[in-house]
Amino acid sequence: MLRYLAKRGVTYVFMIFLTTSAGYFLAVSSLQPALLEQERVPRPTPEQVANSMRLKGLDPDLSPWERYVEWLTGIVTRWDWGRSPNGAYINAEFGDRVWISTRLFLASIVLTLVIGVALGVYSAARQYKFQDRVITSYSYLAYIVPAPIAYFLVQLGAININETVGERIFFVTGISTPGMAPGWEQFVDMLAHYAVPTIAITLVGWGSYQIAQRQYLLDNVNADFVRTARAKGLTRNQAITRHALRVSFIPVAQSIAFTIPAIFAGGFFAEKIFAWPGVGSWSIDAISLQDVNAATATLAYGSVIFALGAILADFATTLVDPRVRVQ
Repeated sequence: MLRYLAKRGVTYVFMIFLTTSAGYFLAVSSLQPALLEQERVPRPTPEQVANSMRLKGLDPDLSPWERYVEWLTGIVTRWDWGRSPNGAYINAEFGDRVWISTRLFLASIVLTLVIGVALGVYSAARQYKFQDRVITSYSYLAYIVPAPIAYFLVQLGAININETVGERIFFVTGISTPGMAPGWEQFVDMLAHYAVPTIAITLVGWGSYQIAQRQYLLDNVNADFVRTARAKGLTRNQAITRHALRVSFIPVAQSIAFTIPAIFAGGFFAEKIFAWPGVGSWSIDAISLQDVNAATATLAYGSVIFALGAILADFATTLVDPRVRVQ
């Protein structure tokens, strides 16, 4: 197992290095932070702009290769990912925003997986009945509706609830109320800010898992091993839960391993709409603000988390499929 992990780790480290390096060259060739610096009021002189960029490690007079060597040396020797054009340090910004993204998506990911898989099993066991048609119809609807529209609809619903009650129960934007004293009141305020984005992400996300789990389970319901189990005296539901479910969960487990990093790396819609300053919104802001180092750091983060997802997919397969063993 350790040898396998080492091989996979070396492969993915090399791939992450290539994608991050390519992303840096693309960013340094297309993004020009000095242009935004020149738009400040009062307008600085070209010499002042060049000196400011030079002090932040963004010297526009250097070639892309020279800037890349300087940037890579800082990472290797000091784990310093550079600075933004506004002077902020990438390391500090990245740490804060990763924690915010984790807080936003962790609960919704767990709820999405549990509800989606459970409803997939429930609807498959009641194929073509009223419950199955209702649940599956909603899943297809949630699957085809664009995520930003669904998030806006949930926001409007929360606003309508606040207006109907006559007081603010749910917060539709932000991560907390400024100036809140630590204690029970702060905890309740945090839950109020969590509720709307967590509900929105969950309602949008579990549909794909429900559809997949239902389809894979139905493919195995009439398999020979399930019929044999029923011939030995098991009921249909017992044969499904004890035998068909494990086999049908194999492809779902693989998709889960890749979906989790996809949510973390690509959750900029939710972060923008609900005003959570996480990694996703930071990656969009980095491009609009011509921030070379921030754009590259978010690319590296996405590469790392997708590599971890690939390793998790392998482990998920070995856990649920006894026919597969990691050599």
